Amino acid sequence: MGREDQIISERLRKLKELKEQGIDPFIPKYEVKNISKDLQEKYAKLKNEEHTKDHVKVAGRLMNYRDMGKIAFGDLNDGYGKIQIVLQEPSTSAKIIEFFKKYIDSGDFVGIEGTVFRTKRGELSVLVKDAQILTKSILPLPEKFHGLQDEEEKLRKRYLDILMNPEVKERFVRKSKFWNTIRKYLLDLDFLEVETPALEVAAGGAAATPFKTYHKALDLDVYLRISMGELWQKKLMVASYPKTFEIGRQFRNEGMDADHLQDYTQMEFYWAYADYEDGMKLVEEMYKKVAKEVYGKTKFKVGEHEFDLSKKWTRVDYSSTIKKETGIDIFKAKKTDIEKKLRELEEEFAPGLEKPRLIDILWKHFRRKIVGPAFLVGQPVEISPLAKRDPLDPRKVQQFQVLLAGTEMGNGYSELNDPLDQEERFEEQRKLKKAGDTEAQEHDESFVEALKYGMPPTCGFGVSERLFAFFEGSPIRETVIFPLMKPKNLAKKSSKEEK
Repeated sequence: MGREDQIISERLRKLKELKEQGIDPFIPKYEVKNISKDLQEKYAKLKNEEHTKDHVKVAGRLMNYRDMGKIAFGDLNDGYGKIQIVLQEPSTSAKIIEFFKKYIDSGDFVGIEGTVFRTKRGELSVLVKDAQILTKSILPLPEKFHGLQDEEEKLRKRYLDILMNPEVKERFVRKSKFWNTIRKYLLDLDFLEVETPALEVAAGGAAATPFKTYHKALDLDVYLRISMGELWQKKLMVASYPKTFEIGRQFRNEGMDADHLQDYTQMEFYWAYADYEDGMKLVEEMYKKVAKEVYGKTKFKVGEHEFDLSKKWTRVDYSSTIKKETGIDIFKAKKTDIEKKLRELEEEFAPGLEKPRLIDILWKHFRRKIVGPAFLVGQPVEISPLAKRDPLDPRKVQQFQVLLAGTEMGNGYSELNDPLDQEERFEEQRKLKKAGDTEAQEHDESFVEALKYGMPPTCGFGVSERLFAFFEGSPIRETVIFPLMKPKNLAKKSSKEEK
């Protein structure tokens, strides 16, 4: 029997004995009267070896319990922070000390009553007068200094990763603040928060491969949404709501890497009577607000790139950049010209891709060099089927993308509200899909019908949690609290098959 098996066996024995004595090791409730954070603040000026008569009642998971014989110490983690508990006679009864020695292990949840004091070494502590077991742990926690070493195991057992690593726990506190800062910013501007369907008959609003499922009650194939209700929110513009936004989960059945996941959080807003120029002003201000509120700074380093959101946001033209770097005029070049250049640049592309997708791959090659902050503008109509044409150059659309450290960090445009133009573009997308482009958009007839009733001039914009990962300087999977993982047994099977 291995060491861990011995520990588990011993804990199961303790669990059985507690139940035999009529002690419930999984009680339904405990009345907590104090939390560690408040106690640390209240007694911040308490001197070393100074005792109070203040009686407190705390609860939490016992960490790093150390029995020194005549005195025992433990760190109590209550989710708000930690506070030390001390068991010492005569303040702590022999009965309580014996109970701890016999039944309590690191990892157990306990309720503690006692008085506050500060130790000789300066640690704020609760001198235990009474104690109660709240939850008996069966599996031992990872060792404090070694912890979870395997990266896959950390993500698979994220609850332990959070428990053992305060910096990981704080990351998700920041993530909550990140989205709530965006939410408050938009609410303060009188945007209405809405909820749109996650299941759709036609997956629209973006160029992406959807997840497909089946709706039994309606006997219908449906798709998980690939955008944050873009077409639905534009229908709400038709319905006369002037400003809407949604923050929620969306799904794309595509590759997984440091910047992309299959299910993730996205925010999209729609703003009637505004265009992409208005959108750029709002987005720039919103990004600066988030950076200052969540991180207290506007300067970030991602990889080799450093950028400062407080500096002037420049504009980068899509076609002009490609022409400057390659000499290719994307509006005149043939498909074979684009393919040839991509091979020269050693960029991989699937055979049979149509010209619009090849152009986008070409652009992304040069995007990596742009530090930003910048807005990409002047995208060709063929790659933006939902954006309004630029009246000064109908080959282009009024679109803007946020560029930071060589990556797109948000996308918006003046929304196309001409139903006849929209229908033609959907037809072009249908042809691309028939030609094998799985990311081409579906023809959504109900959306075109809504546009025929009239939609006001509108600016739309979307940004995903990739921006948060960017600010954190971490791969996006590490910034998702519970990322989708292959079950352990299947992961082992795959590993063996690869060998």
